[in-house]
Amino acid sequence: MSELSNNASTAAQPDQVRVYVNSLFEALGSREPLEVLAETPAALRRSVAGLTPVQEGTPERPGKWSVRQVVQHLADSELVGGFRFRMVLAHDAPELPGYDQDLWAERLRYQDADLETALADFATLRALNLRLLRRATPDDLRRVMRHSERGDESLGSQMIPMYAGHDLRHLAQIRRIRQAIGAPVSSD
Repeated sequence: MSELSNNASTAAQPDQVRVYVNSLFEALGSREPLEVLAETPAALRRSVAGLTPVQEGTPERPGKWSVRQVVQHLADSELVGGFRFRMVLAHDAPELPGYDQDLWAERLRYQDADLETALADFATLRALNLRLLRRATPDDLRRVMRHSERGDESLGSQMIPMYAGHDLRHLAQIRRIRQAIGAPVSSD
């Protein structure tokens, strides 16, 4: 389980949704979202460097995710994000579902993922999505989707910054996992 679960299998409470969304914006702060998105693949690779297979599969504590699961989640989240970005750009206010990240982690067997493959998948998907987002016009950035849990979200002022904040929260989670399992943590 991630530190802030966004569990879509049960009806999310408005307060929980607000806390989750606010945590993403707080993590981003005043940083430029597209820069964060561009920097994350290299930062993610650095954040997992030097881990043994046992360490990469060891969760922070029982019931929480391991580094391997976090990285696979980021790869799958990038796949979902790419779909959402494309739907927003191609359709008028599409209604898009949330998803239960913990259910995905369990049923898609994130614990069995290959870390190197997940890193490569994430980097490839991120490069494709960045190319798309960098071509977006100001009108494109004002386009919205209707998220099943969070309501209307615009591409430029909500979706992109939330994905950047999501990256930063999970990079912090990896640092925390490394500390919890006794793996050296870089100052990066």
